[in-house]
Amino acid sequence: MADPWLSIIGLNEGGLGGLSSASRDTLARAEAVFGGPRHLELANVGLRGHAWPVPFSVAPVLALRGRPVVVLASGDPFWFGAGGSLLPHIQPGEWQSFPAPSTFALAANHLGWRLEETRCFGLHAAPFERLLPALHRGARILCLLRDGQAPAALAEWLTARGAGDTQMEVMERLGGPHQRCRATTAQSFALVDIAAPVAVGLAVATPAGLPATPGLPDDAFAHDGQITKRPIRALTLCALAPCPGETLWDIGAGSGSVSVEWCLAGGRAVAIEAKPDRAANIAENITRFGLLQQMQVINSAVEQGQLPAQCASLPAPDAVFIGGGGNGPLLETLFSNMPQGTRLVMNGVTLETEMLLADWHARKGGSLLRLELASAAPLGRMRGWVPARPVVQWSVVL
Repeated sequence: MADPWLSIIGLNEGGLGGLSSASRDTLARAEAVFGGPRHLELANVGLRGHAWPVPFSVAPVLALRGRPVVVLASGDPFWFGAGGSLLPHIQPGEWQSFPAPSTFALAANHLGWRLEETRCFGLHAAPFERLLPALHRGARILCLLRDGQAPAALAEWLTARGAGDTQMEVMERLGGPHQRCRATTAQSFALVDIAAPVAVGLAVATPAGLPATPGLPDDAFAHDGQITKRPIRALTLCALAPCPGETLWDIGAGSGSVSVEWCLAGGRAVAIEAKPDRAANIAENITRFGLLQQMQVINSAVEQGQLPAQCASLPAPDAVFIGGGGNGPLLETLFSNMPQGTRLVMNGVTLETEMLLADWHARKGGSLLRLELASAAPLGRMRGWVPARPVVQWSVVL
């Protein structure tokens, strides 16, 4: 289309005075303007204004396809903004965008922080646990928060994790005449009357997050003892080779620890577990690590090699891990139905599973490893090695 019907305009606290002439002209021609109540007030669009429905939906915008429509967003519409929600529903040529400086850019310029060295998070609807991979000593983090009460809740969460000495820069209504910025620490947080929109800068002094390498401590997870132990899990993750944006199917997931660490590496995971109590532990771990948008659990058995019916509607996996209950019919199903290039890793501890993996390795190739570990433990007045059960691991590309 030579003349896009939809215009997405970034609007900051400076209101119309902060817009380019092209943005103002486009806004003036629009028949309908969508945005949050604050944006509509700043733009002074009167009866043309339409607040976003609750729960959020882009359907009212799409219903006006072909007519001149404006969507107002904070700052850069494609950085935790409305632009990303709209684009899956419209075609190239139907839209144009007029970005303004993002809240992250405004905050970094206020603090004098290099934006390329700063981690940025949109926590409007995400749990604080999303910060866990970033809470290392010396880290600088910018967070967009949902409302004026959220900074106090974030301070409480940081203090509970032992990072109470984190410096917090609370920045309200950046870029406008009512901008206000105040500094405190998490453990001494006592700020009141905080106005949205609000961003918080964190300068972390005490590490309170997660390491970047696989192999978290076993006690970091909710489990009943059925868990891929830390050293084996680290080797399993290395064999699975997670990449950001990829999907894992974790069959016989136990505690879901492998899925959790896959997601912490930037992927998405589906944990399939037959026992309800273990499925409940997986759900607890999803919450504990802030992975509600990346990981799901299916409480269902894999019988006679047949995957749960829910799997039919899921995106095809990039990798599959079989941690428990692996058998010949399941392997036959996977080799017959998974896309070419899917990475498969299966661990076994019984003689029967070891024989199964040796047979499939002979048929399909890949890598077959026998992992034997021992840990030091008291032996009388001295110490000795206590061996763990050997684990046989087969990894192959389908």
